[in-house]
Amino acid sequence: MSPNEALIQNLKDAGCTPEFIKQFTLGRCGSEERLQLQRHRAKLLSDVHAKEKQIDCLDYLVYQIQKSKTQPK
Repeated sequence: MSPNEALIQNLKDAGCTPEFIKQFTLGRCGSEERLQLQRHRAKLLSDVHAKEKQIDCLDYLVYQIQKSKTQPK
């Protein structure tokens, strides 16, 4: 795999769109491209945090359900 192919595969694996990959590979990796990568990373991290919050809500719901089943009525 050539360095350019490896770069493209890495961008795909990171969830970058085909348009972004095209622009990135044409840009010769300047400051604008690095800024775009930082923005993409920030969005991915924000998405992760949102999913973590959803998981926490589900965990709490499961906890409440289990707690209500173990308490005498």
